[in-house]
Amino acid sequence: MTIRLPGVGGELRTYVPRTEPLAPTAGAPFTSRTVFSAAHVVADPYADTTPDSPAAVDWDATLAFRRHLWSHGLGVAEAMDTAQRGMGLDWAGAAELIRRSAAEAKAVGGRIACGVGTDQIAGGTPAEVRAAYEEQLALVEESGAQAILMASRALAAAAAGPEDYLEVYGHLLRQATEPVILHWLGPMFDPALEGYWGSSDLDAATDTFLEVIAAHPDKVDGIKVSLLDARREIELRRRLPQGVRCYTGDDFNYPELIAGDEKGFSHALLGIFDPLGPLAAQAVRVLDTGDVKGFRELLDPTVDLSRHLFQPPTRFYKTGVVFLAWLAGHQEHFTMVGGLQSARSLPHLAKAYELADGLGLFPKPELAEARMKTLLSLYGVSR
Repeated sequence: MTIRLPGVGGELRTYVPRTEPLAPTAGAPFTSRTVFSAAHVVADPYADTTPDSPAAVDWDATLAFRRHLWSHGLGVAEAMDTAQRGMGLDWAGAAELIRRSAAEAKAVGGRIACGVGTDQIAGGTPAEVRAAYEEQLALVEESGAQAILMASRALAAAAAGPEDYLEVYGHLLRQATEPVILHWLGPMFDPALEGYWGSSDLDAATDTFLEVIAAHPDKVDGIKVSLLDARREIELRRRLPQGVRCYTGDDFNYPELIAGDEKGFSHALLGIFDPLGPLAAQAVRVLDTGDVKGFRELLDPTVDLSRHLFQPPTRFYKTGVVFLAWLAGHQEHFTMVGGLQSARSLPHLAKAYELADGLGLFPKPELAEARMKTLLSLYGVSR
């Protein structure tokens, strides 16, 4: 088994794939950390659609992937950025995804939390943004899932300052029937969210964020922080009210943040745990025994892959996530809603294959190799 992979300079080199994958098995529920994988959606490759059309989703394959994550003990964070929310998946598609996934979670006993946003409107006043949030919050709560209040492009555009964030989020938290997760997504994931919480100064934005939480600590289960800044996340989690969790969304520094220090640790809600699901679950079960060293030995080697997938433009990490799901056999094609399979270069995808293969992430290495060779041939790479 050998394969020729292209580098960034166009040169081809021979790579010898791994022959024995990792074989993590399902185990007991996690005891030390709460862990969500933000899961991708599987497109319907036979739909006659365009990048501007509503998403055509293969519901059977999409739900099968969620059952895969649940089988390893992971929670599913649904209809989030990883599911191409706002990048191919509109609110109508997200609403259907939430209904179907929540019903599936109930049927199999899986944990699920779902994104609440404002993507049914392109803009508007803070009051109109609040109404859009309310519509989505009602649907998520009716589905029986936990709500994740996502950052809103419309609110970022409409807010005059921190006071508008305090008013909108305060209203939503008073209205929520169960504690929610608040999501702070940095502009590296979505440039339209620059200046969220009323300031481009992250210290000032953090103060406003904490003010929202302090006013309603009983309605905040936790926060998901996706700023790719470990120091800032650690400082923020140390300032949280008692009982409010920090869910790391830092796909660059997650092993150290989940492991924690003498003053605390982060739980996890991560897009990288889509391709890493079984391995991540195995690592957390090791951590449950108190073996921090063993946890780091399993998870630290995955950071190179994560940093590669999430390299700028970070918002296109979804392409690598779906590509690895195809190579791993979780879906039969490499097609994405919105045509986003074109968002990364061939050398980028080749490197993702090599890094994932080196970690033993492909249950059938020969299948991953054959599919990688198929992609290479489509790009004109001879075998």
